[in-house]
This record gives sequence, structure tokens and C-alpha cells, in this order.
Amino acid sequence: MGLLNFVPLVLALAFLAPVALSPVSRTAYRTVTRVSLQLFGSYVRDGGRKRNRREELLRAAHVGETYRLYASKTWVYTTLATISGSIIGIYVVGLVLAVLSVSPATLRAELPARLQFLANLVVVPSLTLGELFVLLVFSSATVGLLGGALTYWLRWELPSYRGNARARKIDGSLSRTVAFTYALSRSGMGMPAIMRTLARNRDVYGEAAAEVGVGVKAMDLFGLDVLTAIKQMSRQSPSEKFEDFGENLASVLQSGQSLPTYLSEQYERYQRDAKAEQEAFLELLSVLAEGYVSLFVVGPLLLITILVIMGLMGVADTLDFLYLMAYLLIPLGNVGFVVYLDSITESLRISRESRTTPSITVPTVRRVADPDAGRTVSDGGTTPTNVERLAAYDRFKDVRDGLADPFRTVRRNPDTLLYVTVPLALLSVVLRVFPDLAAGTATPASVDGVVIQAALFVLGTYAVVQWAYRRRVKAIEAAVPDMLDRLASLNEAGMTVVESVRRVTNSDLGALNDELERMSRDIEWGTDAATALRRVEDRIDTPTVTRVVSLVTNAMHASGDIGRVLRIAADDAQESRRLQRQREDEMKTYLIIIYLSFFVFLVIIGALSAILVPALQDLPAGNAAGGPVGVGGLGNAAAVDIHAYTIVFFHTALVQAVVSGFVAGKMGEGTVRDGAKHATAMLAISYVAFLLIEFLVYP
Repeated sequence: MGLLNFVPLVLALAFLAPVALSPVSRTAYRTVTRVSLQLFGSYVRDGGRKRNRREELLRAAHVGETYRLYASKTWVYTTLATISGSIIGIYVVGLVLAVLSVSPATLRAELPARLQFLANLVVVPSLTLGELFVLLVFSSATVGLLGGALTYWLRWELPSYRGNARARKIDGSLSRTVAFTYALSRSGMGMPAIMRTLARNRDVYGEAAAEVGVGVKAMDLFGLDVLTAIKQMSRQSPSEKFEDFGENLASVLQSGQSLPTYLSEQYERYQRDAKAEQEAFLELLSVLAEGYVSLFVVGPLLLITILVIMGLMGVADTLDFLYLMAYLLIPLGNVGFVVYLDSITESLRISRESRTTPSITVPTVRRVADPDAGRTVSDGGTTPTNVERLAAYDRFKDVRDGLADPFRTVRRNPDTLLYVTVPLALLSVVLRVFPDLAAGTATPASVDGVVIQAALFVLGTYAVVQWAYRRRVKAIEAAVPDMLDRLASLNEAGMTVVESVRRVTNSDLGALNDELERMSRDIEWGTDAATALRRVEDRIDTPTVTRVVSLVTNAMHASGDIGRVLRIAADDAQESRRLQRQREDEMKTYLIIIYLSFFVFLVIIGALSAILVPALQDLPAGNAAGGPVGVGGLGNAAAVDIHAYTIVFFHTALVQAVVSGFVAGKMGEGTVRDGAKHATAMLAISYVAFLLIEFLVYP
């Protein structure tokens, strides 16, 4: 009978299973889609202001579903949430009643003398069968209706949130997109061709290029002219900047004005906007740094100090609250802060791992004369087998390439190192801790030491590889503007692209020297310049080089005279680097603030562990109960678990060290990955500090 009580709960979870699996399972997605359209498809409104507004939100968010399908799924999700919430609500109320069904006498025995009056307030009185039935029905209906209403609201709020996120990404990538458009227009390429080129390079130029792809689809699929397509994509865009740019662009094209002149003005305008936005961002960052110190360093310190004093004086057992602070509140608060920082610093982040390799389709394959063309023959059943083989090859291609040259893989993507170091660290912890656990001699101190050393190994190795990766990227990106300037000067002097590359190879460009020599060698062996450039891009794998190669190769297809294009690319790269340097210089101040706040936190926690706790531990029992410490019957400090407080201090310092390190990386250098070295340093300092405290205070 006990298991039968959980049958409704299992059914409620079973109702939600297809919805939860639909993002990852094509079968579940099709099932939910079919059921949604059959149940609610005919009830979706065909018109109205609300529908028009919601359709605009769906288009702005690039939701890959029609309004009818999205609305039908919303009603299905709402219905399932209401039914499942009603069932789950009964179990929640039953659990609460079971937890609170404690006698007042039991609570008074557990509470301190001054808090025993709360015993009668938190105990649930005995309920009759009718009262219990009414309570369960009310709670079930309340939870179900709240779950359904929240689901319905979230479903229609999600497109607005996604649209706003896309608007921020579009604004962040619009400057580079305009520079790309301006450069191609100077090479003589027409606007439709420029738009198609941008759409093909959306993985390089971000959401702004994806928005241009909307206009390209309007031209290619619906036969619209370029002016109408630009106006349509502007109206559908969630970004006001992009909308203004598109409308003005359509006006320029319609009036016959000079397109390069207009794009040049827009490019300079967006560069000025980028400087102003960076200044505003740095001001916001200074406020956030002060807020971080107040909320996530001073606040926890003050609360921990109060809880420790109350606990050590015997007023109440505050260990549970300290555990909550150390293991939940401090990590969650810092994670939330990092997520917020990431949301306000969204910018164009391009890496070769995020780019898609264009597939070879039938129209792109050159065919030879086939005498059997047009005659239907059997393939012998080999086509499905070949397709499966190609699919398997694509699935395991990254793994095979990574194992073929692991050092190159780690150098290009430091995250892959974690696939090796994390299992090794876990294995080390198990092998070192298991004998003590089996013998029953394991202590928190011994386990902590093993876990911390494993964490230092993982963080330290990753920090070294990430530092080397960032150093390589910075060195390459520092040399790109100079290389483009020299290529532009040579091309403007009348040299071809190939001759310009050969001449630049003999100059000193720092980190690019080896790659340019290999590029020149490829050209000498018969490779065309565009292919040689793409090979350089594959080997270097940095965002700046990716954008430059995309721009230059596309400009070369339009004209051999690309000196002006190279000059524009050089100016854009130089300006981006200047803004990045300015931001890094300003953010070093906040990096120092994070370190100072961490050291303050560590000193106070260390003082509590090394001074306050031993002092109270040495108090005589009579003094603790009736002397100044125990005035008013507050309790017996001698009965407090001093060792438990020392352990929680240690863990709090370690947790604060790790999260502060990652916050420092995000705030000081722009990415959480760069926080690995700061987390390693702070964790090592905390570990050594508490080892010294244990050696000096608790010999």
C-alpha cells in the first residue's frame, strides 16, 4: 500500500516527461507538436492586436515555430502544469503536515529558554477529516492554478526576454557589421551581394549578420526586391539601432546617394557610440564593484561574526546557519553576480568551435558528363549505408582530431584539458581517502587536505593553459593591425595580394611571422590566396583573424584592388584593440578591489578561528555559565563544539576564495575562464593560512 500512495505523483511526472524531453528528442517534440495542434490548434485566435503583438515578439526572438503552434503548445504546457501542480501540491502539503506534526513539549525541550514561547506557534493543531480534506483541496487548487498561471506567463514572456537579449547582441556586433559592409561596398560589391555575404558569415559577425539573413531570405524565398527586404528586416528587428540603420540604408539606396559615404558616416558614428558605451560600462562596473564588496564580502562577514558570537556564547546553535552561509548562500550569491555581469557584458564572442562547417550540397558539386544521366537505376542499397557512415564520421571527427594531436587541441581549446584533469583528480581523491574510510580513521582535516590538493591541481593546470592561450591570442591580435596596414600600403602601391603577402613575410610582425611564412609557402606551391588565408585562420583560431580573413577573402572575390578594404579592416582592428586595452587598464582597479576584499575576509575569518575560538575554549565552565560570558543565563560556552566552528571557518574561507577568484576573472579580464588563476592563488593562500593557524594555535 505504501508504494500505491505515490502512483498519482508518478503519473504527474509522466505527464511532464514529453515536455521535458522535447528539446532533446525529436520523437517527443513531434508528439507534443501533434497533440498540441489537435487539442488547441482550432482555438487559437486568427486576429487581434494581442496576436499581432505576440507574432512580432516571436519574429524578434527568432522562434522557429508559427504563432498557431506556439500558442497551442502554451495551452498544453499550461494544462499539464495545472494538473501536475495540483497533484504535487497534495504531496507538498502532506510533507509539511508530517514535518510540523511535533508536540509542543518536544519543541520546548530543543529550543533555548528564551525561545520556548515559539513552541506553541509553529506546531500544527490536530485536524479533523473534513478540515484535512478542505485543506488538501484548497492547497491542490492553489498550487495547480499558480503553476498553470506561471507557466502561461513564462511562455509569453520568454519571447520578449529572448528578443531583448538578441537586441543587446545586435547592438554589440553592429559596429563590426557596418565596418564589414562599408569595406565590401568600397570594393565595388553591390548591396544584395553584400547582404548575402553577411548572411553566410553570421557565425563570424553575430546577431547583426543573422538579422541581415532575414532580408536575404525575403529576397531569395519570397522574391522581394532589396529595398523592400531591407525595410522588412528593419521592422522585424528587436534592436532600435538596427532598425534605424536599416531604414536609413533603404532611404539612401532609394534616393541614389553614395552608399560608401553613408556607410562611412555610420561606421564612425558607431565607433563613437562604442566609446561612450564603454565609458558608461566602466562607470557601472565601479558601482558593481562597490556593491560586490558590500553585499558579498562585508555582509557575510558581519552575519558570520554575529552568528559565531551567538553560537560560542551558547545563545543558540548557529552551526546550521553557518553551514547554510558557507555551502549555499555565498556560492549562489557570487554565481548570481557573475551571471548578471555576463548579461550586461554580452558582446561578440567568436571561436572556431562555434562556427559551422558548410556542408557540400548537390548544387555545389561539379558534375561530369554522364551517359546514364536521366535514367533511373538502383543504388544497390548502398546509399543509406554511406549516409550512416558519414554521420558516424561527423560524430567522432572532433574526438579523432583531438586524440591525434592532444597538445594542439589543448592549445586551441583549454577547456578540453578538464576532460583529463578532473577524472585524474577524482581518482586521486578516491585512492587517497578510501583506505582511511575503510579503516574508520578518516577525519575532516585529512579529507579536506586531499580534496583541496586535487582542486588546486585542476585549477592550476587549467590556469596555466588558459594563461598561455590568452597570451598567444593577445600577441597575435596586437600584430594584426600592423600587418593589415602594411598589406594595404603595398596593395595601394600597385602590388597584387600575392606580391603583398610575399613582401610582408620578410618584415617583423612578431607572433604572425611563422604563419605568414607558411602562407607564403602555400602560395608558392600553387595554393590560391583565399585558400591560404583560410588555412591561416584555421591554424591561428582567434576572433580578430577570423573576421579579417572573412572580410579579405570576400573582398578579393569582388576586386583585386583591396587596399582600401585592408585599410578599413586595419582601422577597425586598431580601434577595437584600443578600446580593449582601455577597458583592461580600468578593470585592473576592480581586480585589486576584489583581492583586497578577499584578504580582509580571510584575515577576519582567520582571527575568529585563531583568537576568538581558542579564547572561549579556554574559559572555565563556571565562568562560562555564571560569569560575564553567561550573564542572564545565555548558555554554556564550554559545551559548544569548538572543532565544528573551526571547520566551518576553514570551509567558508575556501569557498570565498574560489568564488572571489572567478568573480575577479570576470570583472577584471572579462571571462570566468581567466578567473582560474585568481581562484588558484586565493585557494592556495587560504589553504596555507589555515595550515599555519593549525600549526601555531592547535599544535
